[in-house]
Amino acid sequence: MIRLNMVVEGQTEESFANRVIVPHLSSLGIYPNVQLIVPRKASTSRVLKGGWNSYSAVRSHLLRWMKNDHGDGVWFTTMLDLYAIPPDFPGLAQAKKIEDYVERVTHLEDKFREDLLAEGLYRFMPYLQLHEFEALLFVDPQSLKWEFLEHDKQIQRLTNLAKQFQSPEEIDCGPTTAPSKRLISEIPEYQSRKASAGPVVAEKIGLPKLRDRCRHFGQWLTDIEKLSEPSVL
Repeated sequence: MIRLNMVVEGQTEESFANRVIVPHLSSLGIYPNVQLIVPRKASTSRVLKGGWNSYSAVRSHLLRWMKNDHGDGVWFTTMLDLYAIPPDFPGLAQAKKIEDYVERVTHLEDKFREDLLAEGLYRFMPYLQLHEFEALLFVDPQSLKWEFLEHDKQIQRLTNLAKQFQSPEEIDCGPTTAPSKRLISEIPEYQSRKASAGPVVAEKIGLPKLRDRCRHFGQWLTDIEKLSEPSVL
């Protein structure tokens, strides 16, 4: 049996992981435990919402968890947004010079892994979402109709937008052009309902479509699935 401890950025990612990723991996004999990032000094509201504003916060969270839960069958991973990545993230300066978005995020994940390897913790598979969770919803914006009725015109505009990109992971991450910002500009209600509606819509789209259209996300899942192979241990 493989146990996979997963640190996620917020309630939206937590719900998505529990609704979509956990059942899939459990069917393969990989049993995830999902946790929000909790800074060492956090208010009750901060604990409930999760979130990270510094690399040191997530690093400390991971190291505490890794040192308290270890063994041959225990692995760790993350689901954190590349959008608004903290400035103290290792390798960020070099990453900004890399044009290809997948190469850029892979570089950052490698630096993340190397940093924790220095602590002697090697069962770690970091993942940074390109560019944030909402990119997954652009795999099939029509599925938003499950949660947002009477928004046909707005959803069609989002569908047309998605067609302009080869992959939803390419949708850029500026302050007004990030996937979530584009979605909220058409459906303002999403902002207050993202933690509940977003994971439901992603579930309706389905994991096969999500991983097929978002190759970095898909590769992460493939790498995790390989943990069920005896040779990995």
